[in-house]
Amino acid sequence: MAVDSNPNGVPYTLKAKDFATDQDVRWCPGCGDYSILKQVQTVLADLGKQPHETVFVSGIGCSSRFPYYMETYGMHSIHGRAPAFASGLKIANPNLSVWVITGDGDGLSIGGNHFMHLLRRNFDVNLLLFNNQIYGLTKGQYSPTSEEHKKSPSTPFGSIDHPVNPIALALGSDATFVARSMDRDPKHLKDMLARADAHRGTSLLEIYQNCNIFNDGAFEVFTEKASKPDTALMLEQGQPLVFGNENEKGVRLDGFTPRVVSLTSGEFTKNDLWVHDETDQLKANILARFFDNPSVNPAAMPRPFGVFYQTERPCYEEQLHQQLDTIVSNLGEGDLDKLLAGGSTWEIK
Repeated sequence: MAVDSNPNGVPYTLKAKDFATDQDVRWCPGCGDYSILKQVQTVLADLGKQPHETVFVSGIGCSSRFPYYMETYGMHSIHGRAPAFASGLKIANPNLSVWVITGDGDGLSIGGNHFMHLLRRNFDVNLLLFNNQIYGLTKGQYSPTSEEHKKSPSTPFGSIDHPVNPIALALGSDATFVARSMDRDPKHLKDMLARADAHRGTSLLEIYQNCNIFNDGAFEVFTEKASKPDTALMLEQGQPLVFGNENEKGVRLDGFTPRVVSLTSGEFTKNDLWVHDETDQLKANILARFFDNPSVNPAAMPRPFGVFYQTERPCYEEQLHQQLDTIVSNLGEGDLDKLLAGGSTWEIK
């Protein structure tokens, strides 16, 4: 638990409410962002974070109002550029706990380039991608993650764009931690937030977030009690891939091709199934392609939730400061005036 002191200097344990500001939360009633906000505040308290050592950086969009509601340092920055601001903060003060809040429009459209480079550089920051498959703030236009044939104010006859797959994009950018959760599963979301924070390096957590005004029910098949067991695959390290109301179905690999099999027919047992390994990048890429919607395509694989992949790699800010220390040790502090003057100078007579 986070510990702070009251004005009299007496220590007390911080709770989730201590990370909440006095600002009115201005999201639509029923928005999935409320759940995410609550879980983040709870996890920060549980992890022992200190508000003055924590900062939230956002871009533009509904999700990007997040810093206003966190009793920490925060920055509501420029559309798509939150990763750049967060990178600078982490370089300037590597001891900060830095969280980037973005959406599928902010992070994957105008901010797609920054998203990719933050992941490959591997700053030690946490990137939360709120994915509702729509532009909510600007009244319901289709977004980079909207499904094909999506009808919206900007695509009245249906979108012809092929959607971005955030997990596959992250893996292709050599991210060191890639996971997915959902707003309507608070326990799982809290577990994933804690895992993301524990990871040293850039952690990407995609969160399925319901926009009940402009795209209500986009992820209902994965979140509703009646359909979730048959459509959501909960990944657990070292455990076979099983799903269904009674865990009666599983996923096995036929070479590199995943197949759904029955565990009640007698032909297969759990010993025949694919066992999840978070360190296996090849299999993580296969899991990332479990992307079809079972409500549209009955033959689709279940949608995975949990940690797809994690590995260890040096963090950018650590390597940068080590490099600077080495240069200063070898060459001295340097002279800014000489640097600005450059190597070639001349006099005008």
